Amino acid sequence: MAAFADIVAGSFVKKVKMGKKIEKALKDKGHSSASQEHEDDSKTPEPGDDSEPHVCTGNLSVDFTELCRRNNMAVIPPVVQRPHRPVTPPPEPASKAEKGKGKQQQQQPEPDPEPEGEGEPVEPPPKTYTTKDKYEYFKPTVQVEMDNPDKWDTVTEVFVKGWKIDETMMNVFKQCWLTMDRLHTINLWDTGLTCDTVEILSGFLPQCANLKTVILDGNPVPEENWYSLIGDESQIQTLSLRYNQITDKGAEQIGKALGTTQKANTKLLSLNLNGNRITDVGATAIAGGLRMNRNLLSLSLEHNQIGDLGAKKFGEVLSRFPLTHEEVVERRKLLSEKGAPDRTKSPPPSRRADSKDRPGSVRSSSQIDKKRDKSSKKKDTKGKDEKDDKKGKKEDKTAGKKADTKGSKVSSSGIGGRGSGASVVAETAGKTAAKGKDKKGGKDKKGAVQQEAEPETPELANPLLEQVENINHELWVPGNRVLISLNLKKNLIGSEGMKELLKAIQYQTTFSKLSSGSGTGLMRICLNKNKVSMDNDILEKINQMMLTKDPFYKPPPSSPENESQVAG
Repeated sequence: MAAFADIVAGSFVKKVKMGKKIEKALKDKGHSSASQEHEDDSKTPEPGDDSEPHVCTGNLSVDFTELCRRNNMAVIPPVVQRPHRPVTPPPEPASKAEKGKGKQQQQQPEPDPEPEGEGEPVEPPPKTYTTKDKYEYFKPTVQVEMDNPDKWDTVTEVFVKGWKIDETMMNVFKQCWLTMDRLHTINLWDTGLTCDTVEILSGFLPQCANLKTVILDGNPVPEENWYSLIGDESQIQTLSLRYNQITDKGAEQIGKALGTTQKANTKLLSLNLNGNRITDVGATAIAGGLRMNRNLLSLSLEHNQIGDLGAKKFGEVLSRFPLTHEEVVERRKLLSEKGAPDRTKSPPPSRRADSKDRPGSVRSSSQIDKKRDKSSKKKDTKGKDEKDDKKGKKEDKTAGKKADTKGSKVSSSGIGGRGSGASVVAETAGKTAAKGKDKKGGKDKKGAVQQEAEPETPELANPLLEQVENINHELWVPGNRVLISLNLKKNLIGSEGMKELLKAIQYQTTFSKLSSGSGTGLMRICLNKNKVSMDNDILEKINQMMLTKDPFYKPPPSSPENESQVAG
């Protein structure tokens, strides 16, 4: 028994020693892991730490959330896809078995109705719309449209509605939008924009290459610095500023941004100023911008305070108008620059100066030999030409009859004349020149790469350089025929203003028939709900003249009854 007790005691002591060693090893391991974790924590940046700036990757969801976190924003609006109405599923075709069951059910007697409150069937939720909690619905979000719903770097449109965008948030959007290559539309509705946020927005929008549509409705700004959005570097093609309480002050600045004597906007195609406070003064300024602007296609001024004077100014711009003293001076400058040679350019350097082997004044013997060869060749060709002329006279007599018959056919089709002959000569000369280049330029193909000629971009016609008419010692030029849509609905225009607009439309129709100038003139004009009634004779004439010009107009189908009446 004593021996057994010694064995048990010895094993116990060994276990105690082994346990102490294991505890010591665990303590060392835990200490090392704790120190490693501490080092890792020191490496990771804390929230809101701007020591290492965030580099945007074009993923709006990740970039926007990270930048908001770094700016210590208490509430970060989530980036979500814009909700759409669910598509109604098509009715499923009933199978033959279901049709048989339906007939059997119709033959069976209907069961007695169950009492209310017990076992009422629960209707499934509708599939035409989705419901959300009211607090969740009104929370601020950034809604987006994407080309690919699974890839956040394919965002094309951004919608922010109903919550304030301050300077910090606008700078966050600036960093995000500059890296989004597919973004082409932003819509900031009722976001409490200020003068500073508009300046920030107009400062970085030209750097967004594909951003063409900007909608800023419901953002009244007292400073009315909307003109900065369509400055010299602006790439915006569609701008909407509805219900922003824009007065004549803002309209004057917008008119100057559209066009002046020295410069004009060449990018904007559509401008929407509905629901503002623009009167005749502001309308006159906008019409003044259209004097020199030949790029804007659509202008909407619905629901403003424009009267007869503003309508008269629009009528002058659309028909014809006299040039002011400043415009006459600018016209003379343009004509002098166009007609006079460019004296600032230095003469082209001579080929001799380019040669480095010998001075330019020394003539080489090879050049003299070439001239002798050319003179001898000319003599030989003269002798051959005399012989060819004798043969050519005989051939011309027989070929003349054939040419006359062909010429009559060409002239009857409207292709003949000097212009056609010049074009044929130009084509043949171009072909021979191309062949000569190919033969002579064999060394160029083997050596340096030939540069391709870049296509020339057509420049917009300057209205000051158009044909003028001298009327009562004033120079009159044709008006704006590029604007095709004008909306003056719900204003204060009376019969006098309607007369001026009717004259402008009549002038455009006659001018377009007589000359094929740039632009087609107005194709749509809206004048309803002004001071005149719908039964007004002038308004009816305008509507009748514009009916056939509307691109969406469809003539009524011809019926046999109408044809018989016309024939009778």
